[in-house]
Amino acid sequence: MSVAEKMDSTTAAPGSAQRRTLQRVILPTDAQVDTVPLYVDAGSASGIRLREDDELARAPKLPEDKLHLFSSGGPTVHFDDIHSRRSMSIRAGEQVSYGTYFNAFPASYWRRWTDVRTVRLEITTSGAGTVTVSKSNARGSIQHVESSLVNGETTTVFDLTLVPFGDGGWYWFDLAAGHEGLTLVEAQWTAQEAEGAEQRAHGKVTLEITTMNKPDYCLNNARILAANPDALENVQEILIVDQGTKKVRDEEGFAEVSASLGGKLRVIDQGNLGGSGGFARGMYEAVENGSDYALLLDDDVVVEPESILRMLAFADHCKKPTIVGGHMFDLHNRSVLHTFGEVVDPHRIVPATPHADMDMRHDFSVANLRQTSWLHRRVDVDYNGWWMCMIPTAVIKDIGLSLPLFIKWDDAEYGLRARAAGYATVSLPGAAVWHVSWLDKDDMVGWQSYFHERNRLITTLIYSPYPKGGRVLRESVQADVKHLVSMQYFTEHGRLEALRDIFKGPEQLHGVLATKLPEINALRAQYADAQLKENVDDFPAPMLGRGPMGGTPMGLPLKKDLVSWGVKTVSRQLVKTPSPESAVRPQGVLAHRDSRWFRLAHYDSVVVTNAEGTGMSWYRRDPKLLRSMLAESARLHLRLAREWGELAERYRNSVAEITSMEAWKKTFDAHSVDGE
Repeated sequence: MSVAEKMDSTTAAPGSAQRRTLQRVILPTDAQVDTVPLYVDAGSASGIRLREDDELARAPKLPEDKLHLFSSGGPTVHFDDIHSRRSMSIRAGEQVSYGTYFNAFPASYWRRWTDVRTVRLEITTSGAGTVTVSKSNARGSIQHVESSLVNGETTTVFDLTLVPFGDGGWYWFDLAAGHEGLTLVEAQWTAQEAEGAEQRAHGKVTLEITTMNKPDYCLNNARILAANPDALENVQEILIVDQGTKKVRDEEGFAEVSASLGGKLRVIDQGNLGGSGGFARGMYEAVENGSDYALLLDDDVVVEPESILRMLAFADHCKKPTIVGGHMFDLHNRSVLHTFGEVVDPHRIVPATPHADMDMRHDFSVANLRQTSWLHRRVDVDYNGWWMCMIPTAVIKDIGLSLPLFIKWDDAEYGLRARAAGYATVSLPGAAVWHVSWLDKDDMVGWQSYFHERNRLITTLIYSPYPKGGRVLRESVQADVKHLVSMQYFTEHGRLEALRDIFKGPEQLHGVLATKLPEINALRAQYADAQLKENVDDFPAPMLGRGPMGGTPMGLPLKKDLVSWGVKTVSRQLVKTPSPESAVRPQGVLAHRDSRWFRLAHYDSVVVTNAEGTGMSWYRRDPKLLRSMLAESARLHLRLAREWGELAERYRNSVAEITSMEAWKKTFDAHSVDGE
């Protein structure tokens, strides 16, 4: 078949094989003005990335006829020309591109993971102009594929091969309007089902949202889903697992939203079993109700509902059962991509980016998809965050539900477990949510430190290919030292508790699922660094000029000096008694971004703002507490090193049992609320 053919929309060949829509071209809603660059942008299929002024000053001089490419006053998309989620007008003489995050076709992902080898692009337009199809390769080089003139009400069809997309690359199209303007009526990418066979059955989905005291976020996503009924066509059930005290059922407007979802919404109230307990319930219910997929969705997100259709189409075409996840954009800066794909560094057991070129704070309003070469290389991942992740129930039946970890590392562990069993995870471009970025949180301190430490060690014990977990034990000791010299004693208490609980084994994980967080929070009263106050004026006024270096923030020591600096700093904190006045007045106040361990280590007493900016705590140095906690850390890490092999075998052998449907059912039954 030719690369492109132009045909009237009413002349499709009778008796032709059925086709399935893989991806529709979509446009932002009226409430999403700040997301326009993710859907459509103005200009040609090539361009020069905008640069900051200081970079421009160092750049080679360009000919005057090229300087306009750096101008911020170039062509823009007119938001008032967007008619609906699928249709928009292009003004006379202007050009727009659909080579964007949500509307370019991620050809390399379909090429690698599915059985699709040819896709058809169908573009329906009204008016006169030009349709141009382009593609890219893994290096981001742009190649013209085909152009076609259009006039009147026309559907233009391009049949496109996926064969050259082994390592990366996208397809997309641009529209250029003639003198009278041009309207995009609709466009979609489709695939032909097998000749002589019935159309491939669409999988059935249980869409599950885990929530904890965020009923407003949760109900907002339910409204978004209700407003997009076509995205729910194959959703068998929308399940909200409510683990909070502020119930979604009690939120204003719940009854109306529930009614608008046509009986698909069900709420389960259960005790707070954390994210792993909520998502495990979603997996469990999806298996029980006969769904083909469990689509896990965080509560504090804004979802692009078209993602559901795209993920389902992709998963249905995968060569074998595959976990399909969506990407994450910054909820407070919606054109900024926060997570495009993650792997686990096997030597350190920490999340990492798949390759060094990736920019995890990429702003599409500054540089679009076509101008950003690293976005064209296919990214293969170890796992996908459970802010949006669709898991085939065939995988759940084979490898079990989530580990009972409460929060942290449950999604990464599941991806590693699935990979070990032969199931891949794909983070699919064009499927995404908006979520509060990690930059606005600091979950390495406070009560969450317990779960970070324990669950990272559990994951290491089960999956590390290196003796005694590679660098994990060494880094764990280093982290203890950093928290201790930073006067974060409540945080360190949680980390030490995590180490102790590792030795209790996997058998107790279900039993402490609902009790561990209350136990940790009950310790807050013992530690000054855990006492949060709203305003800096709630503390005594700081001593003028009495902080280290007069209160001027200090930088990180040079790498060659780090060991000697650390020994000197820890020694000082171990033996030198804090000044008496530091117990009654802080030496200074530090903003959260300045409260790095190598700065905090020089203070005896300082007030520190938390990551959210909602309050601050008074850190005060306690040499006696430092000595006892440092000794306990050394003792526990030495024991862990000695018993590593035995513990690793114990945890590995327990996975099938503690993630089974039967084990989780006992936990759900024990923590049911109101008979659920």
